[in-house]
Amino acid sequence: MVSTFPNPSSSIDLSRIRLSIRSLQPQLIEWRRRLHQQPELGFKEKLTAEFVSQKLQEWGIEHQTGIAHTGIVATIKGNKLGTEKVLAIRADMDALPIQELNEVPYKSQNDGVMHACGHDGHTAIALGTAYYLQQHRQDFSGTVKIIFQPAEESPGGAKPMIEAGVLKNPDVDAIIGLHLWNNLPLGTVGVRAGALMAAVECFNCTILGKGGHGALPHQTVDSVVVAAQIVNALQTIVARNVNPIDSAVVTVGELHAGTKRNVIADTARMTATVRYFNPSLKGFFNQRVEQIIAGICQSHGASYDLEYWSLYPPVINDIKMAELVRTVAEKVVETPMGIVPECQTMAAEDMSFFLQEVPGCYFFLGSANPEKDLAYPHHHPRFDFDETALGIGVEIFVRCVENFLN
Repeated sequence: MVSTFPNPSSSIDLSRIRLSIRSLQPQLIEWRRRLHQQPELGFKEKLTAEFVSQKLQEWGIEHQTGIAHTGIVATIKGNKLGTEKVLAIRADMDALPIQELNEVPYKSQNDGVMHACGHDGHTAIALGTAYYLQQHRQDFSGTVKIIFQPAEESPGGAKPMIEAGVLKNPDVDAIIGLHLWNNLPLGTVGVRAGALMAAVECFNCTILGKGGHGALPHQTVDSVVVAAQIVNALQTIVARNVNPIDSAVVTVGELHAGTKRNVIADTARMTATVRYFNPSLKGFFNQRVEQIIAGICQSHGASYDLEYWSLYPPVINDIKMAELVRTVAEKVVETPMGIVPECQTMAAEDMSFFLQEVPGCYFFLGSANPEKDLAYPHHHPRFDFDETALGIGVEIFVRCVENFLN
């Protein structure tokens, strides 16, 4: 893999990670690899949830299971006198419908399903954090809730977990979460206040024309021509209707039409996504998309069926919580790139629903190591990450708990 990353193995300093967490590293790797071997899709994380519950029960940690089908919430109360505040930590558990191509001992045993986005690592980090906190309750006051969430990839498990009351009894004051990130070198932390990840909206559109012979176009309404003009025109939304200071993107990912080279297609179907950071743009794109589709169809004598929906809002980090994570990260590990304060991506995450309910911070923890051929992008069939990041993640979470609740 070609990379411009600094060499992480020769420059990363792990001495700031406490010995008791460094000693957990073999278990973190073991848990992560077991989860990696048994990946499960959204709301089907039965074996994953059973494994998490088994560990929590083994450690004497109070927890609820079966929330939003397979979700789990663990509650750990500190013994130290002080605050009554509650901090939540969120980790997602689901995998992707991808056939793994890695040849490793812990390769996925489920055909067509793979942990290609690091959620197995997120779950392992959350388990390690739960174990450490349970063993060191004397070091913090207040309460920690650890939320093991299903179905982040789709259709979204955060919202149903919230609706089931995971932020209540006791009420959560703030929430944090991390994403292992192969777009950053091992140990580097990407954190910023405000928008970190984009909102995502989707639409399906079928153009209804009139088919006919390719030699007699005047007798038809060519759905392919109409669809092609729509695809081009949709790009003008970002180019000419959105403030250039606001980032946004419209992507038509699928376009299907026709059955034969000399037959003018009567229908064409497209699917697309819309992404943006600025919450004030909610409701704008669906109107503008339909205006463009309707106008072009009318000009050609075609009609259309449009289905448009919002999937996830943008991930918006609270200023104070982002500063807490940044301050903690600076003290945990030194890397050449260090903290990346303006790290953003147009990818989406349903952590956004939690952040709409309570102040919090979602951040990226660099996990790429090109030296070990561990720098493939997320959702790639060869995705894997440097497991050194697991202990770093636990240390950051634990320090956030200690700083927020003490």
